[in-house]
Amino acid sequence: MTTVQVQALSKRYNAITAVKGLELTVKSGELVALLGPSGCGKTTTMRMIAGLLPPTTGDILFDGRSVLAIPAERRGAVMVFQKHLLFPHMNVAENVGFGLKMRGLAKAEIARRVHAMLELVQLTGFEQRRAQALSGGQQQRVALARALVIEPQVLLLDEPLANLDANLRLEMRWLIRTIQKALGITTIFVTHDQEEAVMLADRVALLVDGTLQQFDEPRAFYERPRSTTVARFFRNENFLAGIKRGNQVQTEVGTLTVECGDELADGAVFLTMRPEHVLINSPQTTNVLAATVDTVLYMGSYLQVQIQIGTVRWVINTAANADVQPGCPIRIQLPPSQLWLVPADG
Repeated sequence: MTTVQVQALSKRYNAITAVKGLELTVKSGELVALLGPSGCGKTTTMRMIAGLLPPTTGDILFDGRSVLAIPAERRGAVMVFQKHLLFPHMNVAENVGFGLKMRGLAKAEIARRVHAMLELVQLTGFEQRRAQALSGGQQQRVALARALVIEPQVLLLDEPLANLDANLRLEMRWLIRTIQKALGITTIFVTHDQEEAVMLADRVALLVDGTLQQFDEPRAFYERPRSTTVARFFRNENFLAGIKRGNQVQTEVGTLTVECGDELADGAVFLTMRPEHVLINSPQTTNVLAATVDTVLYMGSYLQVQIQIGTVRWVINTAANADVQPGCPIRIQLPPSQLWLVPADG
């Protein structure tokens, strides 16, 4: 297993800086998601780690040793792309064993390792199938097996599930997670899908405009975002401007109590809370506010309710059988333990 360190990594294309001074450490055996919108620099970062692009500045280290001078084919990192790139004239076994054949392994050893890898990706019995006879999910499993069979130090996955339908994506997420943990291989996964990143990754690195916004465990992005940018990317649009004094925040709708008062210095802040943490008609008396229901959307397992609090509009999620109607006044409670503060300049 291999530790990957990215140090002050930047990539410029003429006047455009795609990646800006990125600092990142992926621990041995860890699965890290590079998450962000299109054009944020995540695939560029992965290609630099793989050796397919030279960085403009900075360094990349595997187990503490720089790999910048090592070409891609000898670096020990293998990349699985969004497009499967299987050889159409080869069957499944030949596709999976191609890398081993290029390394000069004996036929018996190739056959043994190909069989073991196809069993791992749940494709036993597909050895003689041609690539074009496989479904999209099966082709992606072959591509994954072909990458893993050569026993790389680092596995790089560049949005490999983007071309699959919703059900296949979910199935492949579980398979990738299971295989990665079984092999203990250090893995970096590029995605623009928050749900995918949270489900798969031990930690998530969120990039926006080539800059690392937050590198943390998945739960932290929901409960402890470091900025409004991070919170909004994880679908939280609930913000309330205020002035912090200790564990009290003065806002336009009253003074609210928080339990994260030591996280930021006193002064201007934004207060935020996840939609699912806002309570309606709670018996609690702390942080109770009057609001008016604007719209109600039935989401199947819950209701998404847009409310007006003073001049501020929030979205809350509540039980599917809750008695809320457009235009009705309600009382909401903001539990102090679920409120979070971010810098006003964020």
